[in-house]
Amino acid sequence: MEFKIDTRPSYTLIIPVSTVLNANLTGNIRQKWEETGQSGSLNLIVDLQNCIIAEDTALNAMQQMHEDFYSGEHSLVFTGLKEELLQKLKMNNSEMFINIAPTMAEAIDIISMEILERDLFNEE
Repeated sequence: MEFKIDTRPSYTLIIPVSTVLNANLTGNIRQKWEETGQSGSLNLIVDLQNCIIAEDTALNAMQQMHEDFYSGEHSLVFTGLKEELLQKLKMNNSEMFINIAPTMAEAIDIISMEILERDLFNEE
């Protein structure tokens, strides 16, 4: 699987080149995140701008990945979703359980706010 990866201090951006979002791709995204997480960037933005088709197994994997990230006190935001993919998420009610941002700027804002919230809660 091919990815474009950009590691920043507070997050890693992963852009899959594939047009099909399936369980294999979500597994590879998780693996890439684990590899980049070793450098200290534990929050993830996944830009799905290239994904046109999504399999149901991928939607379940996205939701599971989201739960795993948040249970580990990390953030995960999906952005760049095409209308067809967004509609499929809505049909499965998956959009209620994962972070979806319409733009990259909003995805970065979500990550920043969640980092701030975790820092505030950890101080108490």
